[in-house]
Amino acid sequence: MTTTTPTPSPAVRERSPGTAADPGAAARRRRAVSQWLFIAPAIAYMLVFFSYPLVRNVVMSFQQYTPATYFTGEAPFTGLDNWRAVLTDELFAASLWHTLVFTAGSLAGQFVIGMALALFFSRRFPLSGVMRSLLLLPWLIPMVVAGTVWRRVLDQETGVLNEALQGLNLTSGAIPWLSSPDFALLSVILVNIWIGIPFNMVILYGGLQEIPREIREAAVLDGAGFFRRFFGVTLPMLKPVVTVVLVLGFMSTVKILDLILALTNGGPANATETLGTHTYQLSFLQLDFGQGAVVGNVLILVSMVFAVIYLRANREGMAR
Repeated sequence: MTTTTPTPSPAVRERSPGTAADPGAAARRRRAVSQWLFIAPAIAYMLVFFSYPLVRNVVMSFQQYTPATYFTGEAPFTGLDNWRAVLTDELFAASLWHTLVFTAGSLAGQFVIGMALALFFSRRFPLSGVMRSLLLLPWLIPMVVAGTVWRRVLDQETGVLNEALQGLNLTSGAIPWLSSPDFALLSVILVNIWIGIPFNMVILYGGLQEIPREIREAAVLDGAGFFRRFFGVTLPMLKPVVTVVLVLGFMSTVKILDLILALTNGGPANATETLGTHTYQLSFLQLDFGQGAVVGNVLILVSMVFAVIYLRANREGMAR
């Protein structure tokens, strides 16, 4: 006795999953297309304003690119000559070191003081909103304006800071804040810390407001002191916010140019020369765009390495 398998009716076949007439598959396709349409402007923006300049900068670092190129259109490839010339230059090594010190010092100072102010303002008191608004002023001032003002404040002969220190008998003489290689880099770091404190305070303050009050109250009831509550409760719950603050702070600090130009122009004796100012010197003063592109590529690479390492470490920490 043989058995026959009934053939599905046409209506059943049309409703079977995966067929062209499946309403679920059609809805998924429409949803996928709509998702791509939403992100298409962002992809186009990245390709035009980021990917193309990045690729062009990499290509330029292997070319002899001079002002004559803009008239003749000729930019012969030189192989690794530009890279060899830059990487073996002592000024490049000094610029890289100054960039790391400047970035690390700025981030540490901005984060510590910003966190302290965020914790301070998390407790409501009269005029707290007014004080927070006033502390935002350094963030709103253009970088060049801030650098120009601080250059006058830190002037060795007529600066307000030296006059105040000597008037209080804290120093016996004028300190060469910007004219001495021993003080110049420290002075630039302190000015950048002053500028970046409001950003850290605002972001961290917003993160603190998202921590449930019940959790902090439970820690107090358990007898936890301030430092135990901060390192055991507050800081772990702020980890995503801290990640954003440090990554964005690094990206904005490592490439700073205008502030250093306004304060010291990379001097004295190249004491404040960073990768950003070194790129500017090579490209726009010495007009060697090929070597300037090399330093710019190194700067981009440093930023990418930091971002990848930090985000991966943060992702692994959250997974635990």
